[in-house]
Amino acid sequence: MYYRMVRSHLGIGQRQLTRCPPELLICWRRSDPHRAESHRERADTGRTTGGAPLPADTMKSSPWGLLCCASLLLSDVLGTYHLGAGDPQLLAAQSFAQTRSNGRPPLRTLNPAKTDSPCKSRHLDLVFIIDSSRSVRPGEFEKVKIFLADMVDTLGVGSDATRVAVVNYASTVKLEFLLGDHFNKPDMKKAISRIEPLAAGTMTGLAIKTAVTEAFTEQSGARPRSRNIAKVAIIVTDGRPQDQVEEVSAAARASGIEIYAVGVDRADMRSLQLMASVPLDDHVFYVETYGVIEKLTSKFRETLCGLDPCTTGHECEHICVNSNASYHCKCRNGYILNADKKTCALKQVKVEVVEDPCKCEARLAFQKQTQAAVQQLTAKLADVSGRIERLENMVGRA
Repeated sequence: MYYRMVRSHLGIGQRQLTRCPPELLICWRRSDPHRAESHRERADTGRTTGGAPLPADTMKSSPWGLLCCASLLLSDVLGTYHLGAGDPQLLAAQSFAQTRSNGRPPLRTLNPAKTDSPCKSRHLDLVFIIDSSRSVRPGEFEKVKIFLADMVDTLGVGSDATRVAVVNYASTVKLEFLLGDHFNKPDMKKAISRIEPLAAGTMTGLAIKTAVTEAFTEQSGARPRSRNIAKVAIIVTDGRPQDQVEEVSAAARASGIEIYAVGVDRADMRSLQLMASVPLDDHVFYVETYGVIEKLTSKFRETLCGLDPCTTGHECEHICVNSNASYHCKCRNGYILNADKKTCALKQVKVEVVEDPCKCEARLAFQKQTQAAVQQLTAKLADVSGRIERLENMVGRA
């Protein structure tokens, strides 16, 4: 369609294109495959549209071929820049392209190589518990896997950051990978892409118990309690559990595991509430179909990542240091933190004069010598004074 508009605009006729070298007709195939193919056939047989043989020199590269190529390139440029915004032919081309695009909507698939910017403000031991029972159709299960991959993209994963595991369940439970198996996003997303549904029943309680006893253990890669790493489980299910979930969920929460329950379509809301941590408004989610489960990614990003308090506002006078969900203040060099743990004061420098013991002894010796000399002078003065007094007395009697 595009090249047909250009050909009409420049007045390039069919006869002119027929005389171009055969290799040039490959370009024209873009405009009209059927007509270009017929011209190719005629060129291969050495016949023109009128039935006369083509000259031998037109079957080879020649200045005429270069001129023909240049004319088509020029037509491409002119046709592109001379069609105005309101040109009916341009509008028709745009309508055709839009129709083709609307007819084939983009299909979202799992891309292990794609990664998004992660959050870095909270480290987790995170275990996904996903329902793959018979009620979850294959296409819906693929949506769950895309959701898991999006969550991995959202989190800052690593051995010293967030660790992720996946527990797959139906009538049985399968540990797809553990917290200590993958510490980078590409490997983790490849492992997610290989997960297959188990079909059959919905033993949600058994899956939760397995996660507690096998996935959230130090042997499986969970960090020890002394490191104060949050332990989080996200359950995704579309049905009613076929076993008891209340007691096993309560035991999991009592052990320090925070549980989020995501219900899809036919999920039983009462069961979701029995499994989830409190407050329920923050830990129970429901979506009508698996097709929109990806929309929960942004919600979990806000919930799991949290907000960096040092960027959203703090009361530190000098330096704010982020520590998971909280912060503490530090002072610049030369300052100390005041009792309010927020403001800083200039560090006081105490000057202590320490006498050199050597100097003290020398001073004492000098003082003793001076005192002795003064005493000697005093004694001599007293002797001289006595002599003078005696002389005066002798002179007075004479």
